Amino acid sequence: MAYHIWTDTSANLPAPLCKKLGIGVLPFHFIHNGGAEQCCLDTDAFPYDAYYEDLKNGGVATTSMINSEAYREIFEREAEAGNDVLYIGMSSGISGAYGASALAAREAGERYPQHRFEVFDTKGASLGEGLLVLAAQKLQKAGADLQKVLRELDRLRTHMMQIFTVDDLMYLKRGGRISRMKAVIASVLNIKPILRGDEEGRIVVTNKTVGRKASIRTLADDLIENIDEQDACGVGIAQAGCAADAQALIARIRAKFPSLPILTVPYEPVTGSHVGPGALALFYISRTPRTV
Repeated sequence: MAYHIWTDTSANLPAPLCKKLGIGVLPFHFIHNGGAEQCCLDTDAFPYDAYYEDLKNGGVATTSMINSEAYREIFEREAEAGNDVLYIGMSSGISGAYGASALAAREAGERYPQHRFEVFDTKGASLGEGLLVLAAQKLQKAGADLQKVLRELDRLRTHMMQIFTVDDLMYLKRGGRISRMKAVIASVLNIKPILRGDEEGRIVVTNKTVGRKASIRTLADDLIENIDEQDACGVGIAQAGCAADAQALIARIRAKFPSLPILTVPYEPVTGSHVGPGALALFYISRTPRTV
């Protein structure tokens, strides 16, 4: 039976690319400075630079996850059209959205028992999620059935490296990652943390550097030492209002791997509001499973 691939805006994939590949996208929502609730389905039109500059200057964004009703509506609509569903979502370690999608899949399965509703926890976000979505679509296009795609996603997930740095530690403090005192001291000393998504999809601090240039060098060195060049996923880079730093990271990678495919995107506003303006993230498939 035919199956349709869905993901969410946390996957950070450009809207024109999703449309071209036939990938469905559900939106996370956010409220910026107390305004109306909005989402970022039109990735080409969103004012990323102004948004992150405002957050840097004290603006506030609050976010909400996708609820089970929204998932169920999509799943049942696909079933009515005669399709099974593969939903590839944000890490359960940082959002309750995966749990909501799993609940909706069970409920849709009870109503449409002849169809499959598979939800896959990427244990990632941004392009750590998005690169897996692209890998699934490529397999589907090559004729892989749903079970084969799920097996390959499970393999790739364990090797997907998600490593990033942030410019302002106070955003981590707001999320409960570090204490206020540590955030203040680190900011004064110009310490830039290196963070990873662990095997459970949670964000953990694994290293610290002094200065932005050192943190960019650390990201590039991590990839150079560990990337599996034979894997077809390529490399993803997401940046929150720091496009020049993303280009510096690309230059370091290109010096070693001149033909490596790299997808570079602005951080979508929901995930970006949690990592903060100045966040720079790198995603790639490692030769060995990810550990912290």
